[in-house]
Amino acid sequence: MRTFSAAVQAVLDSDLIEFAFLIKLSFNTTYYLTSNSHDIVYDGDTYLANGGLYEFDSPKFSTVVDRESYKVVISELLDEMLPEFKLNVVGKPIEVFVTLRDAAGQLLLGTSDVLSVYKGVVDKPSITNNYETKLALLEGSSPMADLDMVKTFISSKDGMDQKSVTDTSFDEVYSDNEVTLKWGKT
Repeated sequence: MRTFSAAVQAVLDSDLIEFAFLIKLSFNTTYYLTSNSHDIVYDGDTYLANGGLYEFDSPKFSTVVDRESYKVVISELLDEMLPEFKLNVVGKPIEVFVTLRDAAGQLLLGTSDVLSVYKGVVDKPSITNNYETKLALLEGSSPMADLDMVKTFISSKDGMDQKSVTDTSFDEVYSDNEVTLKWGKT
């Protein structure tokens, strides 16, 4: 069960909950964006209110326990994301935090007060342009997304030597030699 600081619990118990998102994109350059109307300094980093954060989704879960995704849309007016995408951002970290406002209207920015709501990696980056707005779309997914990944693994002696020449566990794998291999968890 998740525990909250006393300040966060007081806000959650109140009738009015106001919050702001903090989004950290750790690409070749690290981008700090916020949904707040003013810049926010949290944990030594400045999250920009005018950094282009256009839209963000709540995490979406599929009907089976295989992946969690999160969508972030950034206004691409400064043409910063396209060069990043060309350098390949797939697999780069995305972190999303939420900070709440207390009864006095102040943001709770202590490290125990800011809530981590999503931590994953970029799965599907794209750029859209409808002649009015140019947007960078980022779909992030959690490490559980690797469960639906398919990779070929060749288990011949030569195939294993490509992975590691010092690994001798598959040296007895030949076309005329039968070996029983255990699969799954033991």
